[in-house]
Amino acid sequence: MMSENLDPLELVLNASIVVQIVMALLLLASLVSWSIMLRKRAELKKARTDADRFEETFWSGGDLTAMFRTIDQSRRVTRGMEAIFEQGFREFSRLRQQGGIASAQLIEGARRGMRVALLRESDRLELGLAMLATIGSTSPYVGLFGTVWGIMNAFHGLGNVQQATLSMVAPGITEALIATAMGLFAAIPAVVAYNRYADQVSRIEVRYDTFTEELSTILQRHASASRESRGAEAHA
Repeated sequence: MMSENLDPLELVLNASIVVQIVMALLLLASLVSWSIMLRKRAELKKARTDADRFEETFWSGGDLTAMFRTIDQSRRVTRGMEAIFEQGFREFSRLRQQGGIASAQLIEGARRGMRVALLRESDRLELGLAMLATIGSTSPYVGLFGTVWGIMNAFHGLGNVQQATLSMVAPGITEALIATAMGLFAAIPAVVAYNRYADQVSRIEVRYDTFTEELSTILQRHASASRESRGAEAHA
């Protein structure tokens, strides 16, 4: 008989307005976190694929100027390593065309362009992680608040009862525990996803940073070769 009275859906519908609000907030938080998780999974997979594809093209031995022109003429929004290369090489070419600029200044200008692109890409990769962390850390406490409130209501209802029985407090305690369960249901996937995606983002950012250093070294060789070539022409 008591099991018939403890239907979870009925308990949620008959819960106090405060507990219902708590459950609605936790349900919303769970939906938001799963939406972020699915979107982030696709974004990070694409970022890794794009990085692999660009590195394969970049290290194939092609001309960097021709590669830059191809990217520039496509007039599409670049992402990841391609964006870092585009910004760095664009600034390098612009400063080199001005003439009379030392190699160190050329490289420093290119590095500034690459750093701006790197920070922009890092911000894009990390977008949504803070929300996952917030949901993962706060949902258990929101659920606990609903639990405490539900238990308070359950015992408050016994104030005018001379002889309390388990069947009288069971519904209130059960609705309170449902709030706790919903809090954990929202928090656990968010925490797991945050840790997983934060690690993946960190690995991708390391690849971007390494590529920035490698491109700086290549541009430095180009700048030195160009200066030596102009010096040889001047002496000829």
